[in-house]
Amino acid sequence: MPFPNFAGKQREDAFFTPEEYVAYLRREGLLPQIAMPAGVILCYRRGLLRRIGEREPLERVRGLPAEFSLLSETGGTVAICGGFGIGAPAVTAVVEELIALGVRRFVSIGTAGALQPESTLGEIIVCDRAIRDEGVSHHYLPPERYAHASPGLSERLQAELARLGGALSTGATWTIDAPYRETTAEARYYQQEGVRAIDMEAAALFAVAAYRGVELAAAFVVSDSLADLVWQPSLRGPEVQAGLDRLYQAARATLSGIRSDAEGL
Repeated sequence: MPFPNFAGKQREDAFFTPEEYVAYLRREGLLPQIAMPAGVILCYRRGLLRRIGEREPLERVRGLPAEFSLLSETGGTVAICGGFGIGAPAVTAVVEELIALGVRRFVSIGTAGALQPESTLGEIIVCDRAIRDEGVSHHYLPPERYAHASPGLSERLQAELARLGGALSTGATWTIDAPYRETTAEARYYQQEGVRAIDMEAAALFAVAAYRGVELAAAFVVSDSLADLVWQPSLRGPEVQAGLDRLYQAARATLSGIRSDAEGL
């Protein structure tokens, strides 16, 4: 049986669009009257959100998807959004609504499990493509092995990370939305293929971005390892927290730098 069950559904119109949902919210007076930022950082870790709020001023905006805050030091041109949980269905719904509200650039920052033995805790992997082993992407794009990051935005993010220093690599991830059904056989197969890590969102996010014509980059901090085919977690280790802090700084600079470049033209 093909997936999705209805072959060719990617060419069909949806019952209702994110724009129609946003229009409904406006009619009901449920949306705030603000200028939307050009870029949004997608954040999965509440601890990271808390640390950011302790270090710099955030302007929380009620009425927008999930926990949405403008980064005051960027003049409101960049926001961070979190508190929506983990996994492809949760984050792509948020992204769809933010696109309908006018956001055109996203950087997704999270954690991932390493598949390659040379990866180290706290290393940052910039994801250039993701194996589509989740459900969401197949409702947006025709069948294909990979979904791809936006190259220009990913290159900017990688350049910012290189400037900050620290362990850094680029490559493919394996996106799967069934974390308790990642099997040893699959891990061995993708490891031999050269896939760097396992995540739960990248392929779906890349598919939504491609379908909607927006830019999206994703990067992950290595927080655990399956390289030896045994789970070795260090999800809250100091190396992981330091990596997340560095990744946030790079994402912030990437998105705010795009606006600065445009203003300088």
